[in-house]
Amino acid sequence: MKIEIPQQVRNEAIASMQRYFEENLPEAIGDLPAGLLFDFFVEEIGPLIYNRAIADAQARLAVRVSDLSGELWAEEFQYWPKVDAKRRARKK
Repeated sequence: MKIEIPQQVRNEAIASMQRYFEENLPEAIGDLPAGLLFDFFVEEIGPLIYNRAIADAQARLAVRVSDLSGELWAEEFQYWPKVDAKRRARKK
């Protein structure tokens, strides 16, 4: 699956990479090299991060789904017991 990055987000990422180079490395990086490096990272490392995020989301959902009955269980046929309890309380 190809990871699609919107152009505006791509531009912001490239600008961030360029700033990183300027502030942390001895040489700046131009638009073209930064764009190529970004494309490489998205293609080579992006799936690793994407797959990890999917696995984390699946694990979290599995925990939530496994306890659906505990979290969302509703007692059935509770109208009359509640009405009877209120009537008993009024009689006292």
